[in-house]
Amino acid sequence: MLEYRILGPLEVVSEGASIALGGPKQRATLAILLLNANRVVSIDRIADDLYAGSPPVTAVTQVQRQISDLRKAIGSASGIETRPPGYVLRTAVDAVDLGRFERLAEEAARSDPARAAELLKDALGLWRGAPLADLPDEPFVTSAESRLEEIRLLALERRIDADLELGRHRELIPELEALHVEEPLRERFLGQLMLALYRSGRQADALATFRRARQMLVDELAIEPAPALRELEQAILRQDASLDLMASPAPPAEDRRSVLVLATENAALDGLLGVAAPLASLQERELIVARAVRDEQEVARAAAELNARCEHARVAAFASRDLAHDVARLVAGFDVDLLLIDAPADMGDRHVPLALASLFASSTADVAVLRSGEARAAGAIFVPFGGGVHDWAAAELGAWLAQADGVSLTLVGTKADPAGGRRDASTLLASASLAVQQVAGVKTAPLLVERSGKALLEAVAAARLVVAGVAEDWERAGVGEARRLLLQRAAQPLMLVHRGLRPGGLAPREAGTRFTWALESDSATRSP
Repeated sequence: MLEYRILGPLEVVSEGASIALGGPKQRATLAILLLNANRVVSIDRIADDLYAGSPPVTAVTQVQRQISDLRKAIGSASGIETRPPGYVLRTAVDAVDLGRFERLAEEAARSDPARAAELLKDALGLWRGAPLADLPDEPFVTSAESRLEEIRLLALERRIDADLELGRHRELIPELEALHVEEPLRERFLGQLMLALYRSGRQADALATFRRARQMLVDELAIEPAPALRELEQAILRQDASLDLMASPAPPAEDRRSVLVLATENAALDGLLGVAAPLASLQERELIVARAVRDEQEVARAAAELNARCEHARVAAFASRDLAHDVARLVAGFDVDLLLIDAPADMGDRHVPLALASLFASSTADVAVLRSGEARAAGAIFVPFGGGVHDWAAAELGAWLAQADGVSLTLVGTKADPAGGRRDASTLLASASLAVQQVAGVKTAPLLVERSGKALLEAVAAARLVVAGVAEDWERAGVGEARRLLLQRAAQPLMLVHRGLRPGGLAPREAGTRFTWALESDSATRSP
C-alpha cells in the first residue's frame, strides 16, 4: 500500500522506498489533493492554488498535465480519480500521516489520561519538521502550514494536560520552558508551566515566570495576561488545594476562546464594540480590543484610550509595520475565534486590499469586516447563503448575532434556473437552518430571490444587519460581484466574513485537531 507523508517534506513511499516525483508544480498538485484527501477538488481550485489566484489561460490544460504526470510517476495505485468538477485522491485514513495524526488525536480525546498521553505522543511523533517543507514558495502552503501548526500545538497542549494529570510535572518543566520561549503569546503553555513549577515545589519560580511574562505582554502589547492566568497566580499565592495533583483537571484549552476587535481608526471603535460586546458575552468568550499604531511612542496613549473606553475588555496596543503578521500572531496566541475589524475604504474595489488579503490568508480565526451603515432598531439579520465555506462562516456568525440581539435570522438563497439546469436553494437553506438552530437556537426563515445582484439588494432592504461570506475565489474575484453591490448600495451595516483556518462553532467538537471539516452543501445551488 502507498503511504503519503506531508507532515514534513512531501514524500510518497511504496514498500519502504520513496517514489521519485517531478518538479515543484507536480509536487504541489499532489499536496493539494492530499490536503483534501477523499474530497473532490475542482480544477479551478487547483489552478488558483498553483498560481496564487492568478491562473494563466492555459491553467486547465496545465492541471490536467500535472495529474497525468502524477499518475505515471506513482502508478496505478495512486488513487487519483477524475470526478467532476475536478479530481479526488482516494486513500485509506492511515495511508496519509495527517490522517493518522487526526485519528490518534480523536481517539485520545475519548481516552483516560494515560492512554491519551500515549496516543498523542504517537501522533506528534509523525511530524518530521515543517509540513510540506520542500514547497516553501507555494502560496497555498503558507495557509495550510498555519492550520497544521495550530492543530499540532493543540495536540501538544492536550498531551501536556494528560501528563500533568499523571503527575509528570517535574519532567515537563524543560519542555514547557522551551515552548514558552518559542510561543510567548500562547498563554496555555504559560499556565501549564506555572502549574508544573508549583507542583514541583517551586512556588517562587512559578510566580516569577508569571511576572516576567506579564511584563513582556505589557511592554510589547500593553495588554494584561488573561483573567485565568491572573487567577492562577492568586491560587499559587494562596497555595490553593485546587492546584494539587488530585484536584479536578483544568478545562480544555478550546473552552477559553476570545473575540478580538481591531480598530484601525478610533471612529470605528463604537460600531465594532456594538457588535462584539454582546457577542462575546453571549458565547462566554473573552473580549479583547486592540489598536495598532505606527509609532511605538503612541502605544501608551492608545492603550490608555482603550482602557478608558473599554472597561469590561482586555485591551492591547502595539506598534506595527506588518499588520497582517502581527494580528495573525495575536489571533493564534490568544485563542481567538473571531477577529472583527472595520472595513478599509477600498474594500469594494475589484480586488481585496493587500493587507486584508494577507490577513485572510494567515488568520486561524474567522475574520469579519464591518462596514458601518444606518443602524436600525427593528428587522432580522439577513445572510445571503450559497453553501460555500465562507457562507457557512457567515451563517454561523449571523446566528450568534441574531441570538445576541433577540431577533430572527433570514437565510437568502436563489430561485430555480430551469434554463441553466439549476434547482432552487430551498434544500440548502433547510440544511443551514437546521445547523444554526442546533448551535444558536434562533428562529430562521428562508427567502428565495432571483439570481441577480439587484434582487439580492432588494431582498435585504428590510434587514438590520447583513452578514455575507466573501466569494470562494476572493483571491481572483475580490469579495464577489453581489457582495460588491451590497458594499456600494446597501444602506444598513454590512459584515463580510472569511472562514479562518480553524473550525468554527458549527464544526463538531473533535474538529479542533482536524485539518479540514465540512458541512453538507450543494454547490449546484450557489448564487453568483
